Amino acid sequence: MKLYLTKSGCVVEKDLNFYPISDSWDQLAVREDLEHYLNTAGNGGKRMDGDALALIAPIGTQEVWAAGVTYLRSRAARMEEAKSTGGGDFYDRVYNAERPELFFKATPNRVVGHQGKVAIRKDAKWSVPEPELTLMISPGGKILGYTIGNDMSSRDIEGENPLYLPQAKVYHRSSALGPCVLISSDPLPSSTKIQIDILRSSQNVFSDSTTLASMKRNPVELVEYLYRDNNFPSGAFLLTGTGIVPPDSFTLNPGDEIRITIGGIGTLTNFVG
Repeated sequence: MKLYLTKSGCVVEKDLNFYPISDSWDQLAVREDLEHYLNTAGNGGKRMDGDALALIAPIGTQEVWAAGVTYLRSRAARMEEAKSTGGGDFYDRVYNAERPELFFKATPNRVVGHQGKVAIRKDAKWSVPEPELTLMISPGGKILGYTIGNDMSSRDIEGENPLYLPQAKVYHRSSALGPCVLISSDPLPSSTKIQIDILRSSQNVFSDSTTLASMKRNPVELVEYLYRDNNFPSGAFLLTGTGIVPPDSFTLNPGDEIRITIGGIGTLTNFVG
């Protein structure tokens, strides 16, 4: 079952049929019983044309947070970009530590949806997308579902000094979510594939994939740390880290098309602009 947010409201997809939901996104996001509720909410409602949905980012007033260095590939990339400034060891220590790296990523107004335009910082010279499985979490800390996240990152700024992480990660249109949330109380299988393709002038300039089996941190563990001494009355989103990093020679250009696909959820497409 999938939940969409459109310009006209919330829509649930069940068995390839689409039904409008009268509740607002924030009303749904705080339901600890969301999966059960949506299983019955669309019954008897008027079916919609799924191809005609005007999708927007599936977020209301929730904050977006992110976890870092949860994959070995990410650890290696972070160590390489920061080694000249003496910060490379920090990432190795985080990767092997009990406590994960968690950081604030975006307020709702900084998030774009499917087909939206993500941004690269004007003062950055080395920018990449980071494809990430993203958790939708209830106020009580329950994982309600899964979506696709794009954690836009300015690698040269973060590499200059790890303390510059907020500037490398948090700026207008620095995050994308969508196209929907897969509502499920069951964990995704470790074989779930994450794929990214970057197109420039209709030509594929970077493509790679990984699976959740390569993720060191357990999503439940990440949520537990995020909710320690923290309060999320509207719920939250948590990007769980990336296992795909383009080569050091690659940087995004205006006009690039970014496609991120996660098995069972769909494809999130964004443009750099």
